[in-house]
Amino acid sequence: MKLFSLLPISLLFITAILLGNDPDKKTELNGPLVTYINGIKPDFSKIPQDRKAELDKIAEFIQLKVNAKEPVQLTYICTHNSRRSHFGQLWAATAAAYYGVPRVKTFSGGTEISAFNERAIAACKRAGFDIAKVSEGPNPTYAVNYASGIEPIKAFSKKYDDASNPQSNFLAIMTCSQADKACPIVKGAAVRVATPYDDPKAFDGTPQETAKYDERCKQIATETFYVFSKVKVAI
Repeated sequence: MKLFSLLPISLLFITAILLGNDPDKKTELNGPLVTYINGIKPDFSKIPQDRKAELDKIAEFIQLKVNAKEPVQLTYICTHNSRRSHFGQLWAATAAAYYGVPRVKTFSGGTEISAFNERAIAACKRAGFDIAKVSEGPNPTYAVNYASGIEPIKAFSKKYDDASNPQSNFLAIMTCSQADKACPIVKGAAVRVATPYDDPKAFDGTPQETAKYDERCKQIATETFYVFSKVKVAI
């Protein structure tokens, strides 16, 4: 602290900006998640350039909202809101906390209602999320914890225009090609970006099931953390 007190005000300001994405200054994430995140960050360089061009559109939306000090509302959409859209919502919330991006609220929805798939839940647990079922029935609700001092995410399957999701001024992120085709226009969305992912459902009941769910979880985590790493936050 004595060293910082000797620095000129202008240099302190620059230092604050440079520390804006310092994860050591941010929310304390679950320990296993931190280990997982440290393992995926080196893979940013493996993301193809054409894919990064689409992901950068998400980062641009977030940056504009951050600069304007406005809420950042991100809704991840797939057909059944059972796998990929939940991966997106959970990893986006985690990435925002990790990089200290303020006022981020993440959501998910589908064009149909099913349930948060148990195989996707298992993949999230293996990645380091703490998940507990808080209601029963064909479409249970789960409490997903990713950091201390932050309210758990309530995860369940719903349509993208459900009352619990934002109705306007949000970014719609299409995580599957079917939903992308079914919803060329997402009512209320300020911006719509398509980043489709292969469905791990194709491997349900096969010897590759666990590996494919982990692969998709990791891909979405890696691309989502790449997005948030591009956002500059001044302190």
